[in-house]
Amino acid sequence: MTSTEPERTIRTAVVGYGLSGSVFHAPLIAADPRYSLNVIATSDAGRQSAATQRYPGVKTVRDGDAVLELAGDLDLVVLGTPPATHFPLAKAALEAGLDVVVDKPFVISSAQGRELIAVAERLGRVLTVFQNRRWDGDFLTVRKLLAGEALGSVARFESSFERWSPAISKAWKASATAADGGGVLFDLGTHLIDQALQLFGPARVVHAELEIRRPEEKADDDAFVVLRHESGVLSHLAMNMLCAQQGPRFRILGSTGAFTKHGVDPQEPYIVAGGGPLDADYGVEAPEWSGKLGRDGHLDALPTERGAYPEFYRILAEKILDGGAGSALPLPVNPADAVDVLTIIESAREAASANP
Repeated sequence: MTSTEPERTIRTAVVGYGLSGSVFHAPLIAADPRYSLNVIATSDAGRQSAATQRYPGVKTVRDGDAVLELAGDLDLVVLGTPPATHFPLAKAALEAGLDVVVDKPFVISSAQGRELIAVAERLGRVLTVFQNRRWDGDFLTVRKLLAGEALGSVARFESSFERWSPAISKAWKASATAADGGGVLFDLGTHLIDQALQLFGPARVVHAELEIRRPEEKADDDAFVVLRHESGVLSHLAMNMLCAQQGPRFRILGSTGAFTKHGVDPQEPYIVAGGGPLDADYGVEAPEWSGKLGRDGHLDALPTERGAYPEFYRILAEKILDGGAGSALPLPVNPADAVDVLTIIESAREAASANP
């Protein structure tokens, strides 16, 4: 063993090998020497073949139950399955003595989230939520900008995820209702709400609109939520899956200036195109996508910070290898933050239903 190799690796299983497992979790885990990617669970034969081709030596099994049968040879389970499966799978994994990463939106209710946190605390296991977009390059840029004084006092924060997806590509999404964790508010909205709370602190819902635009949609695919933060900032959060012309990703209005940023973080499309997290170009956004800082007629380009999804697993590895739940080191994402997001989602649904 060389001096750069860890004393032990975190034996890991990824459950689910769709977009989440194949583009986010497996590549990040495989790129970090503190982990070993031991098992990938997927019931799809084509995905099993793709997994073994990309990660020779990995064991493929059909589902989460098969992973739990291997719990004695594992340390960590990562859940990239549909939201309605998260609670039972995570609870079973914790009870099997494993640390757990749950993909956003964590679970499908704040009550389930609080119960899982209690189970993890009782059993002394690590539990965290994959809110990867805390490490989007544009969000890191916004966070750094707000730490300075270029905008003065922020009055309004506008954040959106808008896509042109007239057809629902995933079978589970086509059939999932809001009660199953379906819909754009649970999907993209989870990221937008989490980012707003991270930037401006606790908030309450003051307005919400939830609409269905696509014929096959069972939940919501067009949503708008307004939050009033205790800090005084108003957050306008928009998410839309049937948007033929996308607006700014961020627009922040302050007392002395503003910031506007178009485009979407490049890390996901880079991996989809065949790149890897260790590549020199990973997470680097083209200069032409830089945001604009200042006032009309006096605008300066603000280069985007490099995206850093690997930070999630770096922080998690330090926590687990330092003693896990007993370590004083921070989690990459506190699951209580995810419960706060779910509480906002529940309030948004109530507000929208009260104002049809």
